[in-house]
Amino acid sequence: MRDTGISELVRMWIDGWVVSRGGSDPIGEPWGWTIDVGQSKHVARHVLPEPSEADVRKIVAATSASGTWLKLFAEDEAVLPWVGHGWRSDVPGFLMTCPLTPEGPETPAGYTLTSWTRGGVTRVLVRTRAGHFAARGQIAHAGAHAVVDQVETAAEHRRKGLGGLVMRALQSTAYEAGARTGVLVGTPDGRALYSSLGWTMRSPMASLWYEPSDAAR
Repeated sequence: MRDTGISELVRMWIDGWVVSRGGSDPIGEPWGWTIDVGQSKHVARHVLPEPSEADVRKIVAATSASGTWLKLFAEDEAVLPWVGHGWRSDVPGFLMTCPLTPEGPETPAGYTLTSWTRGGVTRVLVRTRAGHFAARGQIAHAGAHAVVDQVETAAEHRRKGLGGLVMRALQSTAYEAGARTGVLVGTPDGRALYSSLGWTMRSPMASLWYEPSDAAR
């Protein structure tokens, strides 16, 4: 893909993520975007594609609600000193992109694959012949790009190519719908899989949420 800046890539990710998760329309801020998520432990999130210490400290100082999240596109080590008590660190993420191409993945023997699309989101489900869950994933369509989300393989079915099967099926669906660029934020465990499938890491992402202790409330 062309040399797209981090802010634009993050906005592409957000556009698909809110479709995938049913979040609110992003609210533009001088430093990025705020999204209402509406869950008890994830009420809202602030997304900063190029976080500065001044902006992060200002947000932190104004935060009193548990379940407020920060998504900061930087290394953990750079941004953790900017937050204080009550902020908890989640596993780091990696913003990745990939040019989409038509795929024809073969389902391994002993498994079945089904997929369906509703509300702009395609879901893929892999099960054993007996119907037991093996792997899943979903992709949100957002025009010329699509955002992969919630890819998961059951522990007892890992290292059997099911993660790659899910990803190729999702990518093919998005390509057929007109998308040409895939975007995702992966975990450290997922990064190796995505890299093996041609995805390129574009930025690290620190993920934090506010959950003050009883003593600090």
